[in-house]
Amino acid sequence: MTTAPAPATSPASPAAEPAPIPVVVAGALGRMGAEVVKAVLAAPDTTLVGAIDTTAGKEGCDLGLELGLGELELAITADFEGSLCQASQAVRQAGPGGGAVLVDFTHPSVVFEHTRAAIAYGVHPVIGTTGLSPQQLQDLASFAAKASIGAAVIPNFSVGMVLLQQAAAAAARFYDYAELTELHHNRKADAPSGTCIKTAELIEELGKSFNPAQVEEHETLAGCRGGQRDSGLRLHSIRLPGLVAHQEVMFGAAGETYTLRHDTIDRSAYMPGVLLTLRRVRALQGLVYGLERLL
Repeated sequence: MTTAPAPATSPASPAAEPAPIPVVVAGALGRMGAEVVKAVLAAPDTTLVGAIDTTAGKEGCDLGLELGLGELELAITADFEGSLCQASQAVRQAGPGGGAVLVDFTHPSVVFEHTRAAIAYGVHPVIGTTGLSPQQLQDLASFAAKASIGAAVIPNFSVGMVLLQQAAAAAARFYDYAELTELHHNRKADAPSGTCIKTAELIEELGKSFNPAQVEEHETLAGCRGGQRDSGLRLHSIRLPGLVAHQEVMFGAAGETYTLRHDTIDRSAYMPGVLLTLRRVRALQGLVYGLERLL
């Protein structure tokens, strides 16, 4: 009796590589935007599909040539919604966990509209622009949840800053007096910084009040004691050329002070956090606020 030969088995086909994440950068010619462009171009799992900037005279110019990166064959545009529409249509069949990502480093005056527009077009916003009010954040969170679009508003993309914030929140259990100082370059439009506000919010999650009055204070120069929050925390802002981004939290008690400080000396420090966020935002079903929510 002859036995039929066993059918030949073909080797298993390798799993298809996931498509790179399409990224649109708003504020592409700015100092932070330019760093994001470089990081996206260097990462193996991201691809740059749009560059938005409103700098006069730059419409239609090649992004790479403007940033000294060589020709990229990607034209700068000032058409924000047009770029979102194009990115959305290009990946509209992506399904859950897919879609394009907008990374926005623009201006506080437009960040709310930019974030809302991105959600409306089905593009996942990763927002590094600060200046959103608590009410605006709540409105955006509701809109993102209804649209089931992952979104991230990140006041600071530095892992080191997240560690400072966590240490400050832990220290607040033991101190009743605390003041926060943030220092930035003099081209930053909003004060206090979103990072400083976020740090204060994390400290305030403890639910206690700070800085009980010991005397009746009187400012001979209005504002010299900083801005005071409902919790009693005081926030101070410094703006000088030569600075990048710095924050200090100082706690005081009888006979001692405890100081936490973080210094950013180059904007490249933010890029690991930016890349981490744009890789994770597409899996979200709503808006997250703060890098610590993604770590």
